Amino acid sequence: MEPANPRQPVALIVGVTGMAGVALTEALKKPAALGGPWVVYGVSRRSLPSWFPSSLLNNHIMLDTLNQQQTHKILAPLSSQITHVFWVALQVNESEEVNISLNSTMLSNVLEALTSSPSSTLSHVTLQTGTKQYMGPIFDPTLSTQLVPRDSPFVEDYPRLPFPNFYYALEDILGSYSKTITHSVHRSSIIIGASTRSYFNSLLTLSVYALVCKHENYPFRYIGNKYSWEHFWDMSDARVLAKQQIWASVTDKAKNEAFNCTNGDVFTWKMIWKVLCDTFGVEFVPFDEKERFDFVEFMKDKGEVWDTIVEENGLYATKMEEITCVDEICQVLKLEIQHVCSMNKSREFGFHGYEDTLKSIPKWVDRMRQMKILPKLR
Repeated sequence: MEPANPRQPVALIVGVTGMAGVALTEALKKPAALGGPWVVYGVSRRSLPSWFPSSLLNNHIMLDTLNQQQTHKILAPLSSQITHVFWVALQVNESEEVNISLNSTMLSNVLEALTSSPSSTLSHVTLQTGTKQYMGPIFDPTLSTQLVPRDSPFVEDYPRLPFPNFYYALEDILGSYSKTITHSVHRSSIIIGASTRSYFNSLLTLSVYALVCKHENYPFRYIGNKYSWEHFWDMSDARVLAKQQIWASVTDKAKNEAFNCTNGDVFTWKMIWKVLCDTFGVEFVPFDEKERFDFVEFMKDKGEVWDTIVEENGLYATKMEEITCVDEICQVLKLEIQHVCSMNKSREFGFHGYEDTLKSIPKWVDRMRQMKILPKLR
């Protein structure tokens, strides 16, 4: 009789040190992980930081996937081992055309290396994207003023917007392999998790802001507009995202499908602000639209304050400008849309993962305190 699981699955997480990569590493190594037990390889451009749970990786590969020759040299010999690729890597530039070029090159280089041998075992690729799918390239200064987002709640079968978008390019690359490899696309909202190496880490950015305000006795003022303060938004806990990606990678009916992935609830930023105040021990300041506050300008000279906080608390060494996304979060929280995704398709296909966003935030802050990314509350 054939064994129920004749081949142990081998996962390659590309972008392993980001928020999603950390959560995937931990989720795949849980005894109850779907399809497991898993062998887990992780790829990152730099060495693993001290806060990363490196004992969970069977192998860490330091690799610049933009380098085709290096990628082929390192990954081609693994083509008869890797069964699943979890793509959570990202290169970011203001120009969306540059984003398309960089991110497409990275994904193509990896897939070409892993399918270069007749003995290739690669069967599935999960691709993490996001709600730019429905809004367009909001950070491209040449295009952002032209965009008209889709109506919310965002649903997966909305047609593509008539603007360049590297998410579309990556989906098309996966589609070109459809005869031999299945894939799934996972469209997250604002991700909350634990890492110092994610381009868009909103929670860490707001945490640093709260700590700077507390250290220097500044009011912790809201950085967005009245619309986002009062209207509904959603988020994606990195643990929910990891669970959905693993589920899709081993579930036949989820293959070659795209899924939104959020916590399944909604909130206003007023609610989030109160949670942040409680979490960091700062006073809640109600939003006043008459008061002008330039968050980007405020944070420009706060790097030395963060250096002091890091030194005083013996934290993992970071530079404020490297771990925050000040411009991006300021821009996002001034959008006048209800940023909400429908999770109906995901539920209909059988995935029911969820998290309470207002409870997720202090949990992830506590995790970053344990990792010595953030100081403990005094």
